[in-house]
Amino acid sequence: MEEFIKKADILIEALPYMKEFSGKTIVVKYGGNAMVNPEIMASVLDDITLLKYIGVNPVVVHGGGPLISQNLKRRGIESEFHQGLRITDKPTMEVVEESLIGRINTQIVSLANLAGNKAVGLSGKDSNLIQAKKYEVNGKVDLGYVGEIDKVNPEILETVIDNSYLPIVAPVGVDKNGESYNINADLVAGEIAAALGAEKLILLTNIEGILSNPEDKSSLISRLKVEEVKEMIDEKKIVGGMIPKVRSCITALEQGVKRTHILDGRVDHALLLEMFTDHGIGSMISK
Repeated sequence: MEEFIKKADILIEALPYMKEFSGKTIVVKYGGNAMVNPEIMASVLDDITLLKYIGVNPVVVHGGGPLISQNLKRRGIESEFHQGLRITDKPTMEVVEESLIGRINTQIVSLANLAGNKAVGLSGKDSNLIQAKKYEVNGKVDLGYVGEIDKVNPEILETVIDNSYLPIVAPVGVDKNGESYNINADLVAGEIAAALGAEKLILLTNIEGILSNPEDKSSLISRLKVEEVKEMIDEKKIVGGMIPKVRSCITALEQGVKRTHILDGRVDHALLLEMFTDHGIGSMISK
């Protein structure tokens, strides 16, 4: 009986949060490195299914870097990076689209439907959801078909959400000439959250959150303001792959999203722990 009472207490703790988020949109970015384990992927989709059934409107944006690298290697194409961005020539872009849209997106949609959702797979090319332009860097390095977001047209997402479907978005954009571009999934998630006026942006990745000391996993910072994050970037306390994640959070917050979170997606039910418990996990960035 005591075990059942504890379970009831957990539900009571979650109740005010369920009320708060019912009817609200949240954008969840599911990172490539946190997607490697099929059991974890299934757990994440179970969490998203629960959110959907209690009235939350989730939107999933996924990455896929590890699979892209594997598929390039199989074709004998070497992966090259500049400042954390994959140099993407035409053959590489073909593999990016095949991996993100043809494999990962369809796999997530299938698993989401098995979990009890009505999931729909989309890319930024559908209905010009993500209008892109070539990402220019200082110097002589040409990144090829690496893009940045010019504009998000959220109408197709709004239509899908209004009809009770779960959108799963692959981070491929298209320019005014119809060229496809590989875009960082964190940045796509932040721009989509802003365009939808989402309540929350949650980035699931393979690290605990923002650390005051990148070498010390116990130095997790639970709450930060945007200005603190900018200072940590300037002081090089936030480096590498964490930079696009925090920039995604800043973009979303500066355009009206209320809260942003960076969580370890390898933790069972990380989404539910963050949204429906008093303490939460990971790092929360607010304005």
